[in-house]
Amino acid sequence: MEPIERKRRHSGRVTLSTVAQAAGVSPITASRALRGERGVAADLVERVKQAADQLGYVPDPAARALASQRSTQVPVLVPLLSNALFVDVLEAVHRTLLPHGYQTLIGVTHYEPVEEEQLLRSYLAHRPAGLLLTGFDRTEAARALIAASGVPCVHLMELTSAPGVHCVGFSQIDAGCAITEHLLQRGHRRIAFVAAQLDPRTMQRAEGYRRCLRQHGGYDARLELLSPQPSSMRLGGELLEDLLRTRPEVDAVFFCNDDLAQGGLLAALRLKIAVPGRIAVAGFNDLSGSDQMVPALTTVRTPRRAIGEASAQMLLGLMRGETPARNAIDLGFELMVRDSS
Repeated sequence: MEPIERKRRHSGRVTLSTVAQAAGVSPITASRALRGERGVAADLVERVKQAADQLGYVPDPAARALASQRSTQVPVLVPLLSNALFVDVLEAVHRTLLPHGYQTLIGVTHYEPVEEEQLLRSYLAHRPAGLLLTGFDRTEAARALIAASGVPCVHLMELTSAPGVHCVGFSQIDAGCAITEHLLQRGHRRIAFVAAQLDPRTMQRAEGYRRCLRQHGGYDARLELLSPQPSSMRLGGELLEDLLRTRPEVDAVFFCNDDLAQGGLLAALRLKIAVPGRIAVAGFNDLSGSDQMVPALTTVRTPRRAIGEASAQMLLGLMRGETPARNAIDLGFELMVRDSS
């Protein structure tokens, strides 16, 4: 045992050769046993696994990828981790990929295409098994990197009919139109759109709002209140106060995200403004707590967990060399009508 301990101290980690020596087999046999390959006797597999457990052996993914020409890493790039929407997506992706032996690597782009490009350069240098990317807003250099890498890639949260592009999501435009149509059907005519962050998906919701009101002959650009600040409950309250002060004729407001809408409802409660009597309030995404607001928030429920799972399943097929039945999967959305509208 002395040679084994000496080798461990020298290298700083237990190697496959160390495990093989402890189990009394060759490194090749040890490798095959730990990978679960057929053809290795059950007693040898048990000996190797016991030696690996006793020595605290952890496989080196870089060495394994180099030897097999196959990585087990899947980078998932999302704009923010402070947004519960993306946390739900990541949880579903992780739960779907892990049983198949893939590890998710989380990259945060902060809604900055240049930052996403830097992350892609870093991740692609390690030859990942696949990529999961949020939306389609990226630099031309990033598009070229993805195309040249040959790494299977699936896009989340948005849809496109572009050939050769794989995506899972829903129509942000249609969802924005649907919530606006609901407010119109409730009799509201001076409907404002209040947004923050102003990322591509937010602006697609704005486009849905505009299309709906134009179809009804009621669009007024002066009823849009757009802030580049990060979305938050605090900002939502401030924007509602600003809206009522500068556009007192407004009788309904469509907030681009539920945290803004929740902040707007709290501000209305504090200012003793009746909702929906004086002004109706609607949000987007059906985040945690929206159904517990006073009044309960009308919003659009987005299928973020289903998007995470379906996109990971599509990527699994692509990584196996399979051709998906559909390049674009539309999972739709659900209008959650509650007391605030």
